[in-house]
Amino acid sequence: MAKHIDLGNKGEDLAKALLLQKKYQILETNWRSGRAEIDIIAKDGEALVFVEVKTRGSETTEKPQEAVGRKKQKLMVQGATVYAQQINHDWEIRFDVIAITHYRNPPTVNHIVDAFYPDWTW
Repeated sequence: MAKHIDLGNKGEDLAKALLLQKKYQILETNWRSGRAEIDIIAKDGEALVFVEVKTRGSETTEKPQEAVGRKKQKLMVQGATVYAQQINHDWEIRFDVIAITHYRNPPTVNHIVDAFYPDWTW
């Protein structure tokens, strides 16, 4: 397996473990709709949470969470809309980012709740 894929899988495993520790209910992983892919879909109480996991294996000037730009946010919102409609969810929806730096031992895991507020007009 390619190093970046292996690193991404490790990051997603760390993210899932963190969410489970926080008592989130994991509903889906690597869910796709068209061009949108959402790393983790979970419930936090009644809130439906769409989580993007960004993992970095080396130190760079860009923090992992900074890689979730407007294009990715737009795709997440589009995917979230489809998923919420599929399960008939009409309550709170939230977008989180879990940023992981894996070049330190132990890795640093930063859960950013409400990482961005969607522009529903996209």
